[in-house]
Amino acid sequence: MTAARAALRLARHELLLTTSTLRWATRRGPHGVRAGEDLPVPYAAGQHAVTLCFLFASVVETVVLALLIPWPLVHLIALVLGVWGCWFVIALHASLAVRPHVIGADGSLRLRYGALLDIRIPAERIASARVERRYPATSPGAVDERGHADLAVAGQTTVTVELTEPIAFTRVLGATATARAFRCYAEDPGSAVAALRARARLDPA
Repeated sequence: MTAARAALRLARHELLLTTSTLRWATRRGPHGVRAGEDLPVPYAAGQHAVTLCFLFASVVETVVLALLIPWPLVHLIALVLGVWGCWFVIALHASLAVRPHVIGADGSLRLRYGALLDIRIPAERIASARVERRYPATSPGAVDERGHADLAVAGQTTVTVELTEPIAFTRVLGATATARAFRCYAEDPGSAVAALRARARLDPA
């Protein structure tokens, strides 16, 4: 990826974080979910504790540096970076909350990780879905040697979706990857799997 494309992706991500935060603050409801048709599958609650820890650490760091740094210019730079860090933690949580996974009325599946990942899987590509708790130590969208992609939240996944054939998707930094199975986190994995099986007309496991 060229520097220009990387800069454009970063700018787009910042814009999506901002719009997600505004949607979250104004309680406008989840993004990309058609009322009465699609079923949102929330996952943000799995990261509440981690988000609070990061936010607390960012606030403490910002306050401490503001009190300790005596040089005006360095003080201003540290303050701006500290405030941006606090905003980023809140915006990331907001993007997770307002951009849930989505099970379409037609049985399709849209897997997301905030504003970073957006993967669409047609119903005819879904072979099976099951509740399965795993603890992968990978970044969002990472694909292992078996072609399984992980979208872990707070280091865990609760749903595994197997495909009839691999699909390509765009990873966080813009690279293209291919996976034949996806493991994601859902707050209520049992209900999510049951709904996906019913809408995609999958055989029970």
